[in-house]
Amino acid sequence: MPTSPDPSSPKIRYLPTNEAYDRWATVYDTDGNFLQALDTIELETLLPRLLRAITSPKPWRVVDLGCGTGRATALLLGTPGVAEVTALDSSEGMLQVARSRLQQQHRANDGARPPPASDQALPKLRLELFDMLASPQPPASAQGADGAVSTLVLEHVPLAAFFAHVARVLRPGGVLLLTNMHARMGALSQAGFVDAATGDKIRPTSYTHAVADVVAEAERWGLDVEDGGIAERAVSEDMVQRLGPRSRKWVGVTVWFGGLFRKRGSL
Repeated sequence: MPTSPDPSSPKIRYLPTNEAYDRWATVYDTDGNFLQALDTIELETLLPRLLRAITSPKPWRVVDLGCGTGRATALLLGTPGVAEVTALDSSEGMLQVARSRLQQQHRANDGARPPPASDQALPKLRLELFDMLASPQPPASAQGADGAVSTLVLEHVPLAAFFAHVARVLRPGGVLLLTNMHARMGALSQAGFVDAATGDKIRPTSYTHAVADVVAEAERWGLDVEDGGIAERAVSEDMVQRLGPRSRKWVGVTVWFGGLFRKRGSL
């Protein structure tokens, strides 16, 4: 016998990715997104690996491809050896949040800057609107970089389009730090949030990318997985307290993957 819809369940609305993230921006960092929390934990290991893997001479230029609210960009701004950070996103709403957050951090860091004799200067920061699906190539300021990070972005972009841009962003020998929702989670759910104004569940365009497909497409664009391979993470019971209550229903499910890719070619 068919069941009636649960009237307490929110209505689901599918919106273009840029529009969805414009709406999500004001609560993105505070709505209990456990995958973002897990990603932040994993960056504690992955970001130092990225910095060790970059072999070009310092100072470095690094691009945050799909910076969102500036979570990873903020980490890069405090990283020795990084002289310039270019943060790109297709959502003006997310960029506005990132701009406020990062400029405040930049000013705070500037106030704590060591005396001029120190060789550690603050990185130059650029924030630019950039849509991977609407633009044929990245802005000139984001090309030829020593390193790039892209965290929880790939879910919203076809693989070929994403890696075509990465291949232009990185210089030969440059390194990409990539994280994303795992296909096992993507088969059951996707990114989204409840719009407080309407009560609707808002979902952007999403794609489910298997790790093997990601690696294969990266290779087609001249990017090879670095030593250490691709890490995959499932939620365990002992992680729930740190990740938040929304992670409990995902215990036992692989939800995240991440790793480093190097662009072929000599420096």
